[in-house]
Amino acid sequence: MPESRVQRRRRFLVCEPRHFAVQYAINPWMHPDTRVDAGLAQKQWRSLIRAYRSHGHTVDSVEPVPGLPDMVFAANCAVTVDGRVFGSLFHAPERRPESTHYDTWFKASGFDVYRPESVCEGEGDLVPTGRYVLAGTGFRTTREAHREVQEFFGVPVIGLTLVDPYFYHLDTALFVLDDGPEENIAYYPEAFSPGSREVLRRLYPDAVLATREDAMAFGLNSVSDGLHVFIAPGATALADQLALRGYVPVPVDLSELHKAGGGIKCCTQEIRS
Repeated sequence: MPESRVQRRRRFLVCEPRHFAVQYAINPWMHPDTRVDAGLAQKQWRSLIRAYRSHGHTVDSVEPVPGLPDMVFAANCAVTVDGRVFGSLFHAPERRPESTHYDTWFKASGFDVYRPESVCEGEGDLVPTGRYVLAGTGFRTTREAHREVQEFFGVPVIGLTLVDPYFYHLDTALFVLDDGPEENIAYYPEAFSPGSREVLRRLYPDAVLATREDAMAFGLNSVSDGLHVFIAPGATALADQLALRGYVPVPVDLSELHKAGGGIKCCTQEIRS
């Protein structure tokens, strides 16, 4: 029988893809000659927001800024733990101005924001699990930033090395299924170095393992509330595994945003107060 799961209500920060486009290439998914249907991107994004709200989650929004086409990927702006905000310093110069606008929103909402000294891309590479912060490196966020995060939050940081450029952020290769007493994750092992795979195996022996096909369909760029998993519809085998474990997959199509290398989680910053 499937295990009994418990939903935890979340608070999310998002940004409408009003100015979304693929104007430069900073990951293997991006090709500047790709035609983007901005209207479809907005329609798909709105379906994600409706899905969150219909499942009881709170959604706040940052105003999009012209000339910043990747601002929709709110997860990269920061990471919050216990109401403390660790901001971003993007690797790509094209994205660095985004940090200022997100910092402004957090400060106006009553949060203090720590400005990192090292390259750090928020929840793209920093994944709070409850006990730890899993921290990706290899393409974007640096190991120096991992040390800053641990000093700032006082939470053990587990460094993980990404080796496949298609999974350039940790949140494209791994997501947290449950951050409560039954803490667990789903991930694609081959996205990681051999040592990092062994670390994950030891920490999460009961993890859900995804295929490359499901990972390439952005199935691991998902958001779980402990019961519902908001997931790309193309990740069918992963969704089936989750259902067998007692989770409820909620398919949301963000295929237009995939053209920039982002999906559901990339569009979703979780505010942990």
